[in-house]
Amino acid sequence: MPFAWPELQSLAADGLLDRIHHRGYTLPGLPASPQLRARAAAGAVPASVRQRVVAGRMTAAWIYGCAGEPDRLALLVDAKRRVSSLRTTRGCTLHEVRLGPFDVVSLGGLMVSSPMRTALDIALHVDAERALPTLERLLARPQNDVRLRLLVLAIEATPRVPHKKAALEKLAALAPALVSSGPVDVEHPVNPADGAQDVAQVLGVAHLEGKP
Repeated sequence: MPFAWPELQSLAADGLLDRIHHRGYTLPGLPASPQLRARAAAGAVPASVRQRVVAGRMTAAWIYGCAGEPDRLALLVDAKRRVSSLRTTRGCTLHEVRLGPFDVVSLGGLMVSSPMRTALDIALHVDAERALPTLERLLARPQNDVRLRLLVLAIEATPRVPHKKAALEKLAALAPALVSSGPVDVEHPVNPADGAQDVAQVLGVAHLEGKP
């Protein structure tokens, strides 16, 4: 039988449990894996909408162990879905985006943006103070399979995307030599800009296209 919320709080106060996220707890000393963080985050998302949203941006970075615990969950909603019915989701910030099949992975009962998509979104939408250390951690972990050169190419190949210049400046701070200082001539631009898999198709990057 599951413990009630006050019982979990009491066990944590006695040192018998460690809190992961809001009402998520684990045994003391047990490493908080991405699966455990995702499961804890899933508990904060109403079951009725859990299969319609994707944990993204700094929430996804936290799940991957590359950022601190967020105050509010950042949830991505595919533009093909109706966002209005999800507006009442408490403790969450919703972002309407375009998602591709390779932009999402399943972890701990929750859909999460892939490490590559997470890095792209953070470069584009998160302020530099938080984005830079988070991007460094995402890039430093081989299991995430995020490559700085691909991030630069993906953003450069995407026209008319908001905050593009600021995103390239963030990436230039990580590796100046990889970021072009002038306009980029893109033969086949990506439009619209939200799908990382679309960037892969334009650039011919098998790393992002996935395996057949």
